[in-house]
Amino acid sequence: MHGTTSVSPKPVASVEAIRARFPALQREQRNEPVAYFDGPGGTQVPRDVVEAMSDYLYNHNANTHWAYPTSQETDLAIARARIALADFLVAQPVEIAFGANMTTITFHLARALGSKWGPGDEIVITELDHHANQAPWTRLAAERGVTVRVIPLEPESGQLDWKALEASLNSRTRLLAIGAASNALGTINDLPQAARLAHAAGALIFVDAVHLAAHARLDVAELDCDFLACSAYKFYGPHIGILYGRHELLENLDVPKLAPAPNEPPERMETGTQNHEGIVGAGMAVEFLASLAAGKRRGDRLDASFRELHARGQNLVEQLWEGLHRISGVRVYGPSPEQNRTPTVSFTLTGKSSEDVATTLAAKGVFVSHGDFYAATVVERLGLQSDGLVRAGCACYTTEEEVSRLVTGVREIARG
Repeated sequence: MHGTTSVSPKPVASVEAIRARFPALQREQRNEPVAYFDGPGGTQVPRDVVEAMSDYLYNHNANTHWAYPTSQETDLAIARARIALADFLVAQPVEIAFGANMTTITFHLARALGSKWGPGDEIVITELDHHANQAPWTRLAAERGVTVRVIPLEPESGQLDWKALEASLNSRTRLLAIGAASNALGTINDLPQAARLAHAAGALIFVDAVHLAAHARLDVAELDCDFLACSAYKFYGPHIGILYGRHELLENLDVPKLAPAPNEPPERMETGTQNHEGIVGAGMAVEFLASLAAGKRRGDRLDASFRELHARGQNLVEQLWEGLHRISGVRVYGPSPEQNRTPTVSFTLTGKSSEDVATTLAAKGVFVSHGDFYAATVVERLGLQSDGLVRAGCACYTTEEEVSRLVTGVREIARG
């Protein structure tokens, strides 16, 4: 916890109170209320976020750094959003940059870092990662001649081979790129250990926190990471990416930029005119999460919210995991609920394609994702590249009744 309050904190908002803030939850599919399990691909958005973005566009829309009121209001709105995201990641506002999405930001960062690397330099990536944390770094092999080492996934456990990771880091390693959590299997990696190994080898560490950001309280100092990227649309915001970078690193990166553009961090990382309304929405998404708990400081409220949401998510994933395991023909992948994981579960059903399962569930008002989720290497290592997985992710608005509907729906498909 960051700080204390003089009175006992009020409980975190109930799931019913949270659900009332999401207009999308009023949707029906064939007279059935929709249960959204597609959060790992993008959560639903609370009314607060949409209203903040609308207010900006209606009343304050302008470009930045000019002398008239709406431009100054835009500067202030962006500054407030930076502060909110800094609170979200326990960083400094000057260490928070915005971009189109995590993938674009990571390619941009890779190009800046890679400008100083060449033959003999090495980058370490993992098979567990989304391709957005693979392709930007493998691209440097073609462009700069760097060597890319790949840490294998252990398919049965859904975990990385940590002995291979330790053995792959050496004096030539310039960067370890690792995911905080797998968007396909729910595996949560031991990031402090990864950082210790990387830094002991003299390397930087970049963390893809896109999947984990909605499920755990991130603290870049505790994680000891040099860079971290996430996407607001995975934690109840709009489609926009966020990059954290240590201030001294952002100051000195050889980043591609326009000569007249600001040269101070974090704006030197932000090429072109930004998505101002998206930045405002990202800041409001953080405030939404903080508003679920009581407290004077936003950081304290975020701490309380994430503690409770983690506990609720743990109950839901246990219910989902056990329910699916009882269905004949279902195979569930990734770490069991007793291990460190997110409330995201992927599975297959014998004799049914992932798309068929998802289509049948959608007709029942249960929305799940199917395919490889851009974690194509994971799906390949599981031997499922021809069809992929069915993925169900629990969010802050997910109920036990919705999980029961999902399990019942899969059971009916298996019997059919």
